[in-house]
Amino acid sequence: MPDDHRENARPGSPASDSALSAYLELLATGAPADAYERPLLQVRADGAPPDRVAAVERARLLALRVRAELEDRKRREAELSALFATAQDLAGLRDIDAVLQAIVRRARSLLGTDAAYLTLNDEAAGDTYMRVTDGSVSARFQELRLGMGEGLGGLVAQTARPYVTDHYMEDPRFQHTPHIDSGVRDEGLVAILGVPLRLGSAVIGVLFAADRRSRVFDRQQIALLASFAAHAAVAIETANLLAETRSAVAELEAANAIVRDHSAAVERAADIHDRLTELVLRGGGVHDVAAAVAEVLGGHVEFLDAGAYTDVDPAESADVDPTESADVDSTESADPAESLDPGHDPASAVERSRAEGRAVRHRDGWIAAVSAGDELLGALRLHDRCDLGPVDRRALERAAMVTSLLQLARRSAGEAEQRVRGELLDDLLDAPDRAPRLLRTRAARLRADLDTPHLVLAARIADEATDAPSDRQRLWSAAAHLAATGHGLAAARDGGAVLLVPHGPYDSATATARNTARRLGEAVHARVTVGASAPVAAPAAHPGDVATAYAEARRCLDVLHALGRGGEGAAAEDFGFLGLLLTGTDGGAHVREFITRTIGPVVDYDTRRGTALVNTLDAYFTCGMSPVRTKDALHVHVNTVAQRLDRVGHLLGADWQSPARTLEIQLALRLHGLSPALGRH
Repeated sequence: MPDDHRENARPGSPASDSALSAYLELLATGAPADAYERPLLQVRADGAPPDRVAAVERARLLALRVRAELEDRKRREAELSALFATAQDLAGLRDIDAVLQAIVRRARSLLGTDAAYLTLNDEAAGDTYMRVTDGSVSARFQELRLGMGEGLGGLVAQTARPYVTDHYMEDPRFQHTPHIDSGVRDEGLVAILGVPLRLGSAVIGVLFAADRRSRVFDRQQIALLASFAAHAAVAIETANLLAETRSAVAELEAANAIVRDHSAAVERAADIHDRLTELVLRGGGVHDVAAAVAEVLGGHVEFLDAGAYTDVDPAESADVDPTESADVDSTESADPAESLDPGHDPASAVERSRAEGRAVRHRDGWIAAVSAGDELLGALRLHDRCDLGPVDRRALERAAMVTSLLQLARRSAGEAEQRVRGELLDDLLDAPDRAPRLLRTRAARLRADLDTPHLVLAARIADEATDAPSDRQRLWSAAAHLAATGHGLAAARDGGAVLLVPHGPYDSATATARNTARRLGEAVHARVTVGASAPVAAPAAHPGDVATAYAEARRCLDVLHALGRGGEGAAAEDFGFLGLLLTGTDGGAHVREFITRTIGPVVDYDTRRGTALVNTLDAYFTCGMSPVRTKDALHVHVNTVAQRLDRVGHLLGADWQSPARTLEIQLALRLHGLSPALGRH
């Protein structure tokens, strides 16, 4: 091989440096994967020797590995930002019911599922029972109890292992029972993921995320929910321990020595909790956690990076927020002789702490593993404190939990924006006394201008026989998406959806209603009926007008159904004079009065005797007041028609067929046919 070829092949040669520079530039600009072929193709096209081509190929592979690692970090950051938000939610919670509700709500948000729920184990009954749900619509499902080993949840509670299925009812791995299957069927759940809530080696319950359609949960989603479940289990224990602590303090007031010791422990735990909470609010880092714990517990606290277990410079530590306070732990510390690691390497102590979920002794101090699910992120090591009591150990363990969130949050590139459009529209509908300034501020965050004219639309699935919870959920989701794209608002209400959308000076309420019905129908794969109100000039200035407009939109929707026009969209203007009557502010009271005054005796006669005078009268006018055509339409003898019309004459008066009277009677008959719509508000 010539010398110049060997020179080009060696790392550090001009050729290799040029290739490395090209790949570094691709990495810096975030180029797609196929762009990494260009330098190699260029070298080959230039007729470079094999050694140089091989060097460029190695540089390409290394650059692709770095790119893959960067992409993986971005993905992890996107997932774990939600855990950071969870830490903020749980940081101020003390009531156990609030803790549980926050857990399932965040679990549903984390995975973007239709429902999330949590079961807790009942040691006395030997089963696990439904404690809290979010997104559930079935009362039977919300009262389920699962025996150990029964169903997916019972199996998770029994084995302490996560289980997932993309179609529960067809999955033979689980012990199906009629009680459980009927509850799952009522809820309409298909894909289910369940992970255990563990405290050390004990399982206290199961956290679920479920969809009403077939879905495959990947390993990253399972690990993410398992990590959240680990923090959630500690939050549950924290709430319980705080309640027990308060009770114990009240009961032991007579024993001064015990009270003093216990009060000191509680104050120390509360101090750590407050310090970590403050870190959450001001965006502290790992070094802030270590400094806070060291100040309260004494000694020196350092963070050990995963793998190498070497000290990390505080300036390079990740930033995160704490979520939980330290609590009294009733578990006594292990025998020092058994827990003391003989060597200088803390790796075995970290692994043992990770397996037990507790802080363990190591040389002259303690080590608490920092982990997220099955992933080890590092450890907190406390020096110069051998006499660490249960409460202080708990504080160190809480600090490790906070540190894990710090590490996870550092990977996060952003947090999914919380949609509050539904809440704002609910306030406009239910609380007309809201301050306009606050409404404008909230709307501005959503890029909505509530000082311009808007249209209120009421939407409902046309076929009530197929109006399942899953269909309504899809309708709500589609309405929310449609409103958001148009800088409007949407909310679920009255078994359907309500939208508040901008209405321009050249827009037509009818066209908007029809277009909305079409787009929502395409989204939910079912016919959707939409009623539109008259425009609301400025919702922010006059919030009460939104509720009035919604009532009008609902009446239009009901009229469409009464007329057999389900699946269409319309506004009050489409019904002419009839529309003015139907959408009046009195909800149709004057219309019902007109019906009673005009054809009330005939309606009452039918009601009392079970006759068909109203139908005969309607057919008579429809057939041009011809008895012969009327008898054909009703499939009766012409004498029967004559007898019925004679009875109508006795009830309404001899002049009932005069032009003035016939116009009123026909209008009353038309309105009477719409009376179901008039009765709904």
